[in-house]
Amino acid sequence: MILTVTLNTALDLTYGVAALVPHSSHRVTDLSERPGGKGINVARVVTALGHDSVVTGFAGGATGSVLRELLAALPPGTATLTDALVPVAGDTRRTLAVADRATGDTTQFNEPGPHITAAEWTAFLRSYEELLTGADAVALCGSLPPGIHVGAYAELIRPARAAGVPVLLDTSGEPLRRGIAARPDLIKPNADELAQLTGSRDPLRATRDARRRGAHAVIASLGPDGMLAVTPDGSWQASPPAPVKGNPTGAGDSAVAGLLSGLVEGLSWPDRLRRAVALSTATVLAPTAGDFDRAAYEELLPRVAIEEHAPAA
Repeated sequence: MILTVTLNTALDLTYGVAALVPHSSHRVTDLSERPGGKGINVARVVTALGHDSVVTGFAGGATGSVLRELLAALPPGTATLTDALVPVAGDTRRTLAVADRATGDTTQFNEPGPHITAAEWTAFLRSYEELLTGADAVALCGSLPPGIHVGAYAELIRPARAAGVPVLLDTSGEPLRRGIAARPDLIKPNADELAQLTGSRDPLRATRDARRRGAHAVIASLGPDGMLAVTPDGSWQASPPAPVKGNPTGAGDSAVAGLLSGLVEGLSWPDRLRRAVALSTATVLAPTAGDFDRAAYEELLPRVAIEEHAPAA
């Protein structure tokens, strides 16, 4: 089972418009709503790849109720997705993606999330440690809602390591800086998050620096240029066959699902990267936030280019 933690879950709304024009009214041509937040997106893709998953984090209020109803209504497959979200008094946030059908570009609006009380955090910690006992790997994903201290991910990494459960951390800013010091097995920053962490805009140098700060392995997401991995076994860059345009919402989460499923299956690092890049690209091509185009994924997978980098001097 793969456990995903989304402390700041969301109801993801996607509006399609013919063309997005500032300072004007728009007629929405299509609308979708999905259970969201980075870890929930990861779990949906992991489940589609045939791995049982459990989602935990927080959900509350009317929006949280809709999110949980949508989770329960996901179509069954060969693997199961289990809701272990912890109820809270505050209202779960919404995110709004406005997709411009003329250009293929997307504009994103994210609410901050509910305030989490000390008692709600304690209840979550109790549930999390119980869930770790059945997990093959855990992903800690996304922003922190108000009320949660910036060292929260470091606090969650320690019991996972004590239980021998590989842990992937996908966050940014001070939560990433604090979390990396707790020595996660893997972090997956994008280029901006990596530069903020290390002060370097050179991807290879910054990725190596991030690993020296405590992460066992670092996978840097480079947008259309693919992904760069610095691991104990070597360094590689994986690149999609060509740039694509579409809705990038959830693309990084699909990459996390590829990395985690590959870890659980015992794939080599190049094969994990190949899967992650193919899934990420297929998510950009999907019409709805958080989905991936399976036909595109299967076509892209053998075409992802892998380049090995020489060891650091």
